[in-house]
Amino acid sequence: MTRLAFLLLLFVAIAPGGAPAQDVRTVETRTVEDLKAVFGTVQSVDIVAARARIGGTVRGLAVDEGTAVAAGAVIATVEDPKLALQLAAVDARLRSLDSQEALAKLDLDRVSRLRTTGAASQARLDEAQTNLDVVRSNRSAVRAERAVIEEQSAEGRVLAPADGRVLRVHVTENSVVMAGEPLATIAAERYVLRLELPERHARFIREGDTVMVGGRGLSRSGPGGEGELGTGTVSQVYPEMSNGRVVADVEVEGLGDFFVGERVRVHIATGRRETIIVPRDFLRERYGMTYAVIQDEGEVMVQPGQFIDGGVEILSGLKPGDVLVKP
Repeated sequence: MTRLAFLLLLFVAIAPGGAPAQDVRTVETRTVEDLKAVFGTVQSVDIVAARARIGGTVRGLAVDEGTAVAAGAVIATVEDPKLALQLAAVDARLRSLDSQEALAKLDLDRVSRLRTTGAASQARLDEAQTNLDVVRSNRSAVRAERAVIEEQSAEGRVLAPADGRVLRVHVTENSVVMAGEPLATIAAERYVLRLELPERHARFIREGDTVMVGGRGLSRSGPGGEGELGTGTVSQVYPEMSNGRVVADVEVEGLGDFFVGERVRVHIATGRRETIIVPRDFLRERYGMTYAVIQDEGEVMVQPGQFIDGGVEILSGLKPGDVLVKP
């Protein structure tokens, strides 16, 4: 075979017209969702306060910022020394009433015996019975008062109102608090990404929509950036705008490991449009420019846009019907 014949065969083998079927693609337009990159803030659905139910001195503070707590766990104890004194005073009154009850019973028994012999009148017997009933009623009232004081002492235990993590501790050990004062703020375990979108995007966002979520923090995950995308679902769109912005919550798995208030990059659909998307391997870059090969026409320069569905959006340089050859 002559050198010229060999070069002709080689040209035919590599020419665009001789490309295998899997290396050829016809350019078509596709309907895609126009994505807008926004920042979502990790928020707890419920932020609750663990409050003191009585006034007193904080003892046994058992939590700090970031501590995980379970509902009903004791996070601190508030002690009021006056309650112990009141309890001692009530116990002394109960002992006194016990003695009065014993004396009233003896008096009633004596009058009852005298009444059977006719030595005491019925009025005297009724008076003795009434005295015993009054003492017993007073004793029941003091016992109820003692139960109230015991319950107040038990209310000195400050309990976590829900499962979650402690965001802030507002007091220190041995500090004095009033009834109703918060000792700690707790973020419940259910977390969401809270978005604030411009008012012009209000008509595009709906409950149940799927959004793309980047990695933790402000990493450039998503179209035009590095990193893997996760998915989330719009769980609630609030009916009231805040400072001209639409507020929405997105449910995403794994937010329990994030910091409350941490910002995450989110890509959300704000409309639909027609565009051309080309697989990455049909494009090549040279000297900072992007090129594609059109069958029977050769190499052309194109203007790439963002990455969509594993391909690259082409803003200019190609038209529907062009047949691309993998370079």
